[in-house]
Amino acid sequence: MSSNDQGLRVAAVGTGYFSQFHLEAWTRMPGVTLAGICSRGLENAETAGRNYDTQPFQDFEEMLDAVKPDLVDIITPPVTHLAYITAAAERRIPMICQKPFCQTVDEAELAVQRAAAADTLLVVHENFRFQPWHREIKRVIEQARLGEIYQATFRLRPGDGQGPDAYLARQPYFQQMERFLVHETAIHLIDVFRFLLGEATSVFAQLNRLNPAIVGEDAGIILMNFESGARALFDGNRLSDHAAENRRLTMGEMSIEGSAGTLRLDGDGRLFFRAHGSNDEGEISYAWSNTGFGGDCVYALQEHVVAHLTSGTPVHNTGRDYLANLRAEAAVYDANAQGTKTTL
Repeated sequence: MSSNDQGLRVAAVGTGYFSQFHLEAWTRMPGVTLAGICSRGLENAETAGRNYDTQPFQDFEEMLDAVKPDLVDIITPPVTHLAYITAAAERRIPMICQKPFCQTVDEAELAVQRAAAADTLLVVHENFRFQPWHREIKRVIEQARLGEIYQATFRLRPGDGQGPDAYLARQPYFQQMERFLVHETAIHLIDVFRFLLGEATSVFAQLNRLNPAIVGEDAGIILMNFESGARALFDGNRLSDHAAENRRLTMGEMSIEGSAGTLRLDGDGRLFFRAHGSNDEGEISYAWSNTGFGGDCVYALQEHVVAHLTSGTPVHNTGRDYLANLRAEAAVYDANAQGTKTTL
């Protein structure tokens, strides 16, 4: 951690839609100063600089050399990731990089190698495992309340993918992604399943494109098998919705089935438990904040990385660990193309 009176100094690059959640979280985190913001469009950088009271830059390396940050937050599309990671690694600056992480598995492996060669931290901003409901589910599983875990099922139903204007208001580049549902969205749940169930051994998938206005797939089913013997089913359809006050809060509904009972997540972040053999379902009470994106999971992930840098606590989602998600994603697309189960 920096020894100056500003605490840990963070520099960020990227001013797209999702950057607002990152930047806002940094500005309210104790012991952290947002020291610079970079965007390829100077006007965007200047606007963000005013909004978040930080110095704007148009050139990434110029920002790194001027600000000398303790941590870099890369909030840009995958095409930029390798270059930005390389520049930060050359200066031995720890970094967080948004997902989708790099453009290919090979490119991600190269990024991980460059960070490792510089002996600097690279964490992927995979925030779903930091959503409070998933962390509470993890605690319930670890308490053995569900018994032997049989299966996890997640039904993704954000309801934002219908018609020719789908995604244009928020993230218009979604329409042009050749690999969309899995590369952009289901990767979150692949990571959540690994977080809850351990490492996967094989996958099977059937993917579809329902909205002709987009290039990539927007619906599909993924079946994953795990070393523990458990299975996970991802059932995604971005055109359909689910019952929720805010359909982007959980993005869908989950159930975890075990020998001792079933745990259910609804669209409002509420958790319910039903014991095996019972018809009575009770709500599990737990504390969380309906702030920012997804139960303030962006703040939770960033705070987690800061704690690692300042106190040496264990860190999740290093670039090297995240490669398992990317290999699973590649196996999903391969399984869909071949029409067969793919072994990991």
